[in-house]
Amino acid sequence: MHKGIRYIKDRQYRFSVNSWYGLYNYISDEEYIKRRYKLIFGVEPNLENPQTFNEKLQWLKLHDRRPEYTTMVDKYAAKKWVADRIGDEYIIPALGVWEHFDEIDFDALPNQFVLKCTHDSGGLVVVKDKSKLDKKNAKQKIEKCLKHNFYWFGREWPYKNVPPRIIAEKYMTDESGVELKDYKIFNFDGEPKLIQVDYDRFVEHKRNLYTTDWQYIEAAIQYPTNPIHQIERPKQLEKMLDISRTLSAGFSHVRIDFYSIDDRIYFGEITLYHGSGFEIFAPDSLGEELGKWLKLPGGGDTY
Repeated sequence: MHKGIRYIKDRQYRFSVNSWYGLYNYISDEEYIKRRYKLIFGVEPNLENPQTFNEKLQWLKLHDRRPEYTTMVDKYAAKKWVADRIGDEYIIPALGVWEHFDEIDFDALPNQFVLKCTHDSGGLVVVKDKSKLDKKNAKQKIEKCLKHNFYWFGREWPYKNVPPRIIAEKYMTDESGVELKDYKIFNFDGEPKLIQVDYDRFVEHKRNLYTTDWQYIEAAIQYPTNPIHQIERPKQLEKMLDISRTLSAGFSHVRIDFYSIDDRIYFGEITLYHGSGFEIFAPDSLGEELGKWLKLPGGGDTY
């Protein structure tokens, strides 16, 4: 009932639901982007002379289409792509990879593990105790994601040809004992500029922002920040930044995500379009500043 009422009253939610079910698949990428952007921000994106970070991400979706991007966003293939550049020691090993849920040999998996879909964002099942896993619900969630092409939701074209698969990874937590904080490093032309830390994602999702020398930034991106809850500087921050430089070299913008556990760093994933370019910056000036850092390839910047 609640979702039905929201569908009727909330235009953004209605657009998202309709997108999920493919009702806008006939619309061109540019037209889709303009419609969704205007619903969220109240204005169409300036795609002729983009200025803000979000506008430039939309421009990149439409005009910057390097073949390796498909490998970089594939959660399974990206492991090798990254390992070839920084070494296997930073990679969370895959415990298995399958095309269908019924192919998974649960007896061969450890008591704790994480199931992920390789081709989307959100196809995730965290298993803390295998004996308590509701396989029916897990199968329903995973198979629903396998049937969905994530490209259509935000028109992030690299996802269009990622083969839908399931991987299992080792279940890990950081010093909290209950979660893995996500250290997301925003890189521009191979240089780290901003660090976003996501935490309490399964309780009340929050994000703190930091400079690369770990100074707290009084700003927020989409989710609330908490100045009272200060995240301790990672022990291997400088190494994390160095790896981020290596992986982002040669790209106008890429976000590299990491996990930090004691003295170990683990690669998380590569993101080309943060929040698909639809997340709200507070204040707006932060999005404008990131827009200045992002120099579009091929003469995309016209100012």
